[in-house]
Amino acid sequence: MSLSAGSQSSGGSTTEDSWREKIPIKIFDRPGDLSLQVARHIASLVAERKKAGKDLVLGLPTGSTPIGVYQHLVRMHQEEGLDLSNVVTFNLDEYYPMKPDNLQSYHRFMHENFFDHVNIAPENIHIPKGDVERENLTNYCLAYEKEILDAGGLDLILLGIGRSGHIGFNEPGSGPETRTRVIILDELTRKDAASDFFGDDNVPREAITMGVGTILDAREVILMATGEHKAPIICRAVEEKLTNDVTASYLQKHASATIYTDLASAGELTRVKTPWLVRPVEWTDELQVRAVIWLAERVDKAILRLEESDFHRHYLHSLANLHENIDDLCKHVFESLRRRIAYSEDIPANQKIVLFSPHPDDDVISMGGMLDKLVKNKNDITVAYMTNGSVAVFDSDVRRYIRFMQMSAEFFGGDESLLSKLRTLKEVMQAKDPGEVDPDDLQLIKAYIRYSEAIAGIEVVGLNGENARFLDMPFYKTGTVRKQPIGDEDVQIVLDLLEEKMPEHIFVAGDLSDPHGTHRMCYFAVQRALRKFQERHDEEDHPMVWLYRGAWQEWEIDQSDVFVPMSKADLDRKIEAIFKHESQKDRAMYPGAYDSREFWERAKERNQDTARRLDALGLPEFHAVESYVCSFGLTA
Repeated sequence: MSLSAGSQSSGGSTTEDSWREKIPIKIFDRPGDLSLQVARHIASLVAERKKAGKDLVLGLPTGSTPIGVYQHLVRMHQEEGLDLSNVVTFNLDEYYPMKPDNLQSYHRFMHENFFDHVNIAPENIHIPKGDVERENLTNYCLAYEKEILDAGGLDLILLGIGRSGHIGFNEPGSGPETRTRVIILDELTRKDAASDFFGDDNVPREAITMGVGTILDAREVILMATGEHKAPIICRAVEEKLTNDVTASYLQKHASATIYTDLASAGELTRVKTPWLVRPVEWTDELQVRAVIWLAERVDKAILRLEESDFHRHYLHSLANLHENIDDLCKHVFESLRRRIAYSEDIPANQKIVLFSPHPDDDVISMGGMLDKLVKNKNDITVAYMTNGSVAVFDSDVRRYIRFMQMSAEFFGGDESLLSKLRTLKEVMQAKDPGEVDPDDLQLIKAYIRYSEAIAGIEVVGLNGENARFLDMPFYKTGTVRKQPIGDEDVQIVLDLLEEKMPEHIFVAGDLSDPHGTHRMCYFAVQRALRKFQERHDEEDHPMVWLYRGAWQEWEIDQSDVFVPMSKADLDRKIEAIFKHESQKDRAMYPGAYDSREFWERAKERNQDTARRLDALGLPEFHAVESYVCSFGLTA
């Protein structure tokens, strides 16, 4: 497992390069490697305890991060004979109030993802009850603590981390003395959970959670984090001082706590982002470019105006000493960035292109400027919308379309059967409980709304419905934000399109921090399909892969391979295309908890910020810029 410059092997880090880190961290190339390592550790503990005739007492979390661990343990049990009969479990938390069979219940989550597939005895499974009468809550929480003590205490507790830094549901302000209790959920936590509940208003305002003290009493703690959206809070928890504003930082006090991250969630750590600040580094060309950009922005100078003293004052002595003339280094970095600027004549023309869009708006949000130029360059373009996006449509949008159809039915010659269907659909919507999965017919209507908006969006740049392909991939069609794993059928759908179109270029969403994980899953589906495609075809038929971002994050300047400039008219056209997605305008169902801006605002401000940063580095001044990473494959 090789890691990027500045990071260590998955086994951990040296004292030399991690002296800012107050909690030991193991960094893994991929989330799957992280999950497998944790599962193997648990399996070894199970075997050790069984040999000693003892139970293993585990504290377990929910959420997307631990699912991989549970999947590996299930596989080990079913295929390798892992016996979990000596395991006792205590879950961290549960929403309150919450019935155990509700769609969003952690009871249901744990049974569907783990307990129903292994041989842990039912009497050994403990999950906080979200349906306890309120007057009995205090006694119930005390009893839960006593059950943990009676079991001998927690041998190992697994944790995730929220963007507010909470562990369990211990929100900012929770202290190390806290025990299992009812807590009021932070606004950020509720926004993060909104996707599971079909909107903020349906998220419970309280939860039952183990306390920070309960967690710190465990003999061993493993906190797992994956994804770029977790990187800032991981850095705060690990490198900054202990504070109850970030309850995960209390793990600094634990004698046997370890944080397991993938490369993305470790991205803000000093040893990964700016490793020259903590240890001697091997100055690869890539790292030199990153360091010079960092220095220029830190001292607020254009690259070609940097002086040797700037390098020495900012811990870049070794880089300065590597070059006889600092001006030559700065010129090299400047020219490297300048050559990445791609005007219309520098991007593909008269070629076959497939643009994979996870949702029916990511194409124009993230690469509307590039798409506009590709159309003008007379490329043969297919925009493949990978999911139908139905879960993100408000019922109120459906009611608006129903009202229109009812009012215009006579004009269009609608018969009674049509009006009857519309009335039935309206009744179904009225009968739905908050947070309930939409019936299939309603999901289909919502998909049609997203499809029609997608076509309207690409019409702005000169395409039409014939250029749109709606893949409607099966993994997405659960009616909830929680999706199925990518399966063979999903991969085959993508592969069939690649075989049909034989594209010379494909565009794939590379912003993997969307709160519900659809972008990441679509990326994996394309990755698996592309691998099969490349195995079948000669190298000259392998498409160039362009990774775009924009909905949730942007490529860093040093990471970008291509900068596509946009004029004000270009950016205005891109925004007009985004506006065609009316169901996502003004108030999107799932905007993400950490960014209150509308998607068009994010796209505009990110594109303009990239242009401003390039200008400040001394490159040409553009109105806006989109960034891309290019390769002939997709990394894991």
